[in-house]
Amino acid sequence: MSQILPAEPHHVFITGGSRGIGAAAVRAFAAKGYDVAFTWHTRADAAETVLRQARELYPQGQFLAIRADAADPAEARAAVKQAEDAFGRLEVLVCNAGIAQQKLFTDLTDEDWRAMMANDLDSVFYACRAVLPGMIRRKYGRILCVSSMWGQVGGSCEVHYSAAKAGVIGLCRALAKEEGLSGITVNCVAPGVIDTDMMAGFSAEDKDALADETPVGRLGTPAEIARTLVFLASPRAGYITGQVIGQNGGLVI
Repeated sequence: MSQILPAEPHHVFITGGSRGIGAAAVRAFAAKGYDVAFTWHTRADAAETVLRQARELYPQGQFLAIRADAADPAEARAAVKQAEDAFGRLEVLVCNAGIAQQKLFTDLTDEDWRAMMANDLDSVFYACRAVLPGMIRRKYGRILCVSSMWGQVGGSCEVHYSAAKAGVIGLCRALAKEEGLSGITVNCVAPGVIDTDMMAGFSAEDKDALADETPVGRLGTPAEIARTLVFLASPRAGYITGQVIGQNGGLVI
């Protein structure tokens, strides 16, 4: 006998939605008929562009671009409340906000370390803490976190980034165990080398070299990661939880 799936959820909150994977996720969820709230921090012009694109993809939808620092607990809480007040509920959380930095370990400062942990790990904790009460009351939720292949295996000259992204994986696995009986799944996507503005400092030769190292022979795109997030958010992914989906073109196997 086939399983009767619950109705498709229609409200998602995305941290760091103004660029890169976050912006692609906003567009992908809008294209699937979701109302989308997303945070942005410094680029008002980019947020407005993403907002316009989402409205074009789903003219009947509701979309919110909320200025908030995802690494600040009060701002994260206020942003989630604003989205819940506007939509009535949130079924899906995508924790995507983060920064990257390449630096020798011996050159890392206290400020480098704290900024990385705040943006890439603390922000996940704050967002999850804010959305979980509503999800627990409704006995349904999807929490999705963007980690990195370096969170799985570690990256030279990115020790602080690797540590923060490994922390995201640990948080997701533990939270999945804790919230499973509440109807909430928690999963990670661990992208490989994705062609976003975080790679602005890489030359064309650097990108070509990275593509050559990747078994599929190219870099990934934000849209590919976004499609995986949309699938994991769906009721059809209800038996997937506590998992790390490596999406890296075979660079890490």
